[in-house]
Amino acid sequence: MAQGNKSKYTDKQKRKAEHIEAGYQKSGVPKTEAEKRAWATVNKQDGGGKKGGRLSR
Repeated sequence: MAQGNKSKYTDKQKRKAEHIEAGYQKSGVPKTEAEKRAWATVNKQDGGGKKGGRLSR
């Protein structure tokens, strides 16, 4: 498992990361590097895990 706690991510984000990771592995990227890249991609697309509290306006 990559560094960091993944509990703040939604199920959809976790599935997305798994799918992206599988694609990298299919391309020949090692598992650990594929996992890091997958979570970096999810963070870039979605802005990280769930945010707590109210949004300020």
